[in-house]
Amino acid sequence: MSKVYIGMSLDALHHGHINLVKEARALGSVTLGLITDAAMAKHKRLPFLTWTQRKEIAENLVGVDEVIAQNEWDYAVNIRSIKPDFLVHGDNWDNEPSYLKSNALQALSEYGGKLIEIPYTRGVSSAGLVKNIIKIGTTPDHRRNTLRRLLDAKPLSQFLEAHSPISALIAENVSYENDGEVNFFDGFWSSSLTDSTEMGKPDIEALEINARLANINNIFDVTTKPLIMDADTGGKSEHFAINVRSMERLGISAVIIEDKTGLKKNSLFGNEVEQSQEDANIFGEKIRHARDSLVSEDFMIVARIESLILEKGLKDALNRAKIYIDCGAHGIMIHSRSKSPKEIFDFTENFKKHYPSTPLVVVPTSFNEVVRKDFENAGVNILIYANHMLRSSYPAMWNTALDILKHGRTLEVEDRLISVKQILELIPGTK
Repeated sequence: MSKVYIGMSLDALHHGHINLVKEARALGSVTLGLITDAAMAKHKRLPFLTWTQRKEIAENLVGVDEVIAQNEWDYAVNIRSIKPDFLVHGDNWDNEPSYLKSNALQALSEYGGKLIEIPYTRGVSSAGLVKNIIKIGTTPDHRRNTLRRLLDAKPLSQFLEAHSPISALIAENVSYENDGEVNFFDGFWSSSLTDSTEMGKPDIEALEINARLANINNIFDVTTKPLIMDADTGGKSEHFAINVRSMERLGISAVIIEDKTGLKKNSLFGNEVEQSQEDANIFGEKIRHARDSLVSEDFMIVARIESLILEKGLKDALNRAKIYIDCGAHGIMIHSRSKSPKEIFDFTENFKKHYPSTPLVVVPTSFNEVVRKDFENAGVNILIYANHMLRSSYPAMWNTALDILKHGRTLEVEDRLISVKQILELIPGTK
């Protein structure tokens, strides 16, 4: 029989997929290349179903003889590997990056394979189904385990600070396409600094945990992506263990606590203000106690090391990392207020030699000239832009208010405002 190849993601199975398999089967033996989570995560959001779950669906489709992994968005790699007589694809290439068709045709031409295009099934699309699923929302369990799936699928995930539902909606929907790759934020960062500032309170753990969780719950009402929570020092060990259970139930994916003690002060002050680092073993026991209280395997407790902030050096930071991991920390966040990334990269290099599979988190607020790819190359797994949404909103609101006073009208500020129509389109269910 002739060999036929089709590539699919199958995150939202519909009759268009069935029709494509049926047409391919009429030509010969069908191999289905199932796009991996990692390949999908480079171009669109992580699929709702894991690759293993999608593979089970693919293997049970009538007409499919074999299911293999398609590790690239590009079909050409698998075409060159298995050399099918036919590549069967819908005629809707316009919905995909332009290089996909040209690369596939080039690979087929190298040995005489042919492209068979099937008329696109009108009235249904995977993208449309996914949008409808997003409108419905997600469950706490599904949202919570997405972070672990991201860590498996992507070398580096990006999280953006969200202090309100509207800022989270922006973080969920904004994207930028370059050379066929779509860049977007993988989830949200709930910052104690921005939550406190939004409520007009100082960043000294003055905002109660219930107020923080209520705000996150409001964010979860209108979004589907995972969230990492900044819980400052975590408070008393016994209280932290109880609070972790509340975070877990809500659907938060991870909590980050810093190894300081006493009245919490923002780390960017460094030694300019009085700050004390907790004894490493005591902090480790706080992690262990919280870890023992967890119900699921999904929730992550990340230890934030303040040694570089407090100028205690690389050795102290690495020693603490070992203690915290031994006590059950799922990941490590290393922080610095230096404008140079050198001490961060010194840490990442040494840390990854000993803990290559332990997730490493960095917040590049101070050393903001470093690009995302450099962090990825250094072994950083999660990059958090920790306060930029709130910081950008403040000058915008201030200048708008000032100009209305100055001109006695709103005409001069209209060109820098989002229209009411855009707001209505942004908020689901407004129309």
